[in-house]
Amino acid sequence: MSLPDKRIIRFIKKHHLLTLSTSDGSVPYAASCFYIYAEETNTLYFASSPDTKHIMDALKQPLVAGTIASETLIIKRIRGVQFTGRLTEEYSEEVRKKYIKRFPVALFVPFRLWAIELHFIKMTDNRLGFGEKIIWGSLE
Repeated sequence: MSLPDKRIIRFIKKHHLLTLSTSDGSVPYAASCFYIYAEETNTLYFASSPDTKHIMDALKQPLVAGTIASETLIIKRIRGVQFTGRLTEEYSEEVRKKYIKRFPVALFVPFRLWAIELHFIKMTDNRLGFGEKIIWGSLE
């Protein structure tokens, strides 16, 4: 599959906090996570403990959803992405080093890395016009 539109990639790279949505099948849950993005694989990486609710949910149901948003009170400047993907544990030492470089505080707490292989991204960018969307991938 091709990479997302460059505007989506720039937006994701510019930010560092995502909201991850999971479910255990009947109860939804959301968590905020610091992330890094690998453009070449279109993957988000974040750190979390395996005993957190969102990771326990995702290990049972690895299809997840989430958002990355900028904050503004000016409607014509609203931008953000909604995404879906598959969560897996990440074992790469290279990714671990990149994560620590971006978030040095990670050195002081034990953590595991997780990957979200993105399947679908919908970007809203009101700078292009109210409610304008850029869509990549498929929800199926």
